[in-house]
Amino acid sequence: MCAIAGLLRYAGHRSAVRSSLDLATPRMVDAVCQMVEQLRHRGPDGRGVQTVLSPDTDAAIVLGHTRLAILDLSPAGRQPMEDPERGNWVTYNGEIYNYRELRGCLASWRGSRNRAWDGWRSQTDTEVILKGYARWGQDCVQRLRGMFAFALWDSGRQELFLARDRFGIKPLYYYRGEGFLLFASEVRALLASGFVPCRLDPVGLWQYLAYQAVPAPRTMIQNVSLLPPGCSLTVTADGTLREQPYWDLLQNASPEAAVASWAEVRARVAELLSESVALHLVSDVPVGAFLSGGIDSSAIIALMHQMGQTPRTFSVGFAERQYDESRYARDVATRFTTDHTEIVVRESELLEQVSDAVAAMDQPSGDGVNSYIVSRAVQAEGISVALSGLGGDELFAGYPSFRRLQRLVRLGNIWGRVPQSARQLASGAIRTLGRSSISAVKTAAMVESEGDLAALLPITRQVLSPSQRRALLEAPWVDAAQSEPDPYVQLLHRHFANGIHPSALACIKYGEARTYMHDVLLRDTDQMSMAHALGVRVPFLDHKLAEYLMGVPAAYQYSGGTPKPLLVASLRGALPDSIVRRPKQGFTLPLDSWMRGPLRGFCEERLGPGRLGGRGIFQAPVLQALWASFLAGHKAVSWSRLWVLVALE
Repeated sequence: MCAIAGLLRYAGHRSAVRSSLDLATPRMVDAVCQMVEQLRHRGPDGRGVQTVLSPDTDAAIVLGHTRLAILDLSPAGRQPMEDPERGNWVTYNGEIYNYRELRGCLASWRGSRNRAWDGWRSQTDTEVILKGYARWGQDCVQRLRGMFAFALWDSGRQELFLARDRFGIKPLYYYRGEGFLLFASEVRALLASGFVPCRLDPVGLWQYLAYQAVPAPRTMIQNVSLLPPGCSLTVTADGTLREQPYWDLLQNASPEAAVASWAEVRARVAELLSESVALHLVSDVPVGAFLSGGIDSSAIIALMHQMGQTPRTFSVGFAERQYDESRYARDVATRFTTDHTEIVVRESELLEQVSDAVAAMDQPSGDGVNSYIVSRAVQAEGISVALSGLGGDELFAGYPSFRRLQRLVRLGNIWGRVPQSARQLASGAIRTLGRSSISAVKTAAMVESEGDLAALLPITRQVLSPSQRRALLEAPWVDAAQSEPDPYVQLLHRHFANGIHPSALACIKYGEARTYMHDVLLRDTDQMSMAHALGVRVPFLDHKLAEYLMGVPAAYQYSGGTPKPLLVASLRGALPDSIVRRPKQGFTLPLDSWMRGPLRGFCEERLGPGRLGGRGIFQAPVLQALWASFLAGHKAVSWSRLWVLVALE
C-alpha cells in the first residue's frame, strides 16, 4: 500500500525549444518531488525519487514513491526498486497476495538458468513484480493475484509499462503532454507537478452530475485520464502509447461453474472464499476488519474466525436508529469473539469530520464520507490494514435491483419494439402523473429507452436526469457536454454486443462492477482510507472467486426469501439467522436529516452565491430553488441530488 508518481520525457524533447514546458532533468525531478509531497498521506513510512537516463537518447524518466510498509518493513522494501540484473525500475502501489507462490516459481527458474544469481534482496511483493517481468514480460500481470497499480521502466526496451489490477481497486491516473507523460495515484499529484493545466472538463462535469462520480476513463480535469481496470499502457521512448486490456470479468466467466451441480458450486465457492480470505491476511502488520453487521462483512469475520483468527473489528453507530447497524455488528462480534470497537458518530463531531472528508476527496463524489469516518477511527487504533466486504453485493447478486432489472429486460424486449413517438408520449405522461418524483423520472426514462440492459442499468444509478442537468447548468456548459453519448450505455453495449456471456444476471453483475462499484465504491474506498494511510483489502474481489461466480447459474443465486443464498450456504450455517434474514441496509450516513440540521449551514455556504452558485457554471436561481425544495421536504428532491453539488464545490 503506497502511492506512485512519475514523469517520462520522450526522446528528442530535452530542450524547451521543442516543448512548451521545461523538460530539463532538474525540472523533471522537482516536478516529481512536488507530486510525491502531495501523496505523503498515502505513504507515511518513506519516500523515494529515482532518475533513469537513457544511454542512447535524451529520453529520461523520474519515478516517485511514498511507502506504507505492510510487507518487509525493513529498508530493503524501499521504492522505487531496481532489478540490478536488468536495470529495470518499478514504483508500485498495492498488494500481490500470491507473491510467495510466485517467489518459489521464479527462484526455481532463475536458479536453473543463472548460477550467478545471488537470490532475493527483500521479502517484498515489489521484487516479485520486477523478477516476474524479467521472466514473463508484460504477461506477468496475468499471474498477479491481488490489487495493484505500478509503473515499470524497461531499460532494455526503453519502454514504460503501466498496469492496473483487474477490478481497478488501486488507481492510476495519467496525463499526456507535448513531449512527456505524467502518471500518479491521485489527480492532485498530477496538478502539483505544474505540467497539467487545471481546467474543468465540461463532459466530466455533466457525467458527474448524472452518476455522482466521473465515469472512467474521464476525470473532472481535462485530458487527465484514469487507466481502465484490467488494462495496461505501454509508452515507448518516442511517445507512442498502446493501451491493452488483459482481463475482462464477463469474458473470463467460468465454464465449469455453468455446468456444476448445486453441491459442487457450494463446495467450490466455500473453497475459493476461504482461499481468498487466507491470502488477504498475509501481512507483516496487524490486520483488522470493517464490520457493518450485514451479510458480506459478517461472512469475512466468520471466515477469519474459522482460520483461528481473533480479528479486531470496527463498526459505526448513529443516534438515528434507522441508519444504525451497530446492534447487528455487536451480535456478530460476540458470536465470533472479536476484539470489537464501536465508533459512535455524534452531532458534535459531525461538522469537522464531514468537512475533512470532503476536503480529502481527490475527485468529487456523492458518497465516501462514511468510509472516511470509519477509516479514521480504525487508523487511530493503530491498524494500517483492514478487510472489507465490498464486492459481495455485486458478485453474489445482493442488490434488490438485480431482480427488477431482469424483469425490466424481459419487458423491454417487447416495449423496445413500440414506436419511439409512442414511448415518448407514455414517458411524458408518467412524469406528469408522478409529479416528477424520483421514481417517476427514472421510470419515464426507462420507458423512453430502447429497453435493453445496456440502456436500463445506467438509469437505475442516475442521481440527476438529463433534463434536470440541463435545468441546473448554464447554457455554455450544457452545449459543451450533452452531445457526448452516455459513457455507461456505450461501455455496456460494447461488452454485451459480442454475446460472450452466460446469463442476463451475469451481465447485470458485470454492469454493476464496471460502473457503480468501480467509479464510486472502489474509488471512494481508496481515497478515504488512504487519506489516513489505511490499506483496505477486498477478499470478495479475488479474480479467481469472481470468475467462478460469474459462471454460476442464476437459479443457484436466488432461493426463496434468503438473501445471497449461495454465500450463506457456502458458510454452512456459520452466520446467525438474525444477520442472514435481516432487511438489507446499506452502509450510509443519515445525511438526509443532517443536511436539514447540523450540516445546513455547511451546505448553504457551499451552494450560495459566494461559492458554487456564483461560479458561472450553475444557474443560481435554479440551484437555490432546488435547495429550498429539499428543505421543504419535497419528495422529488432527494438529499443525494444536493450532496453531489456540495461535494463538487
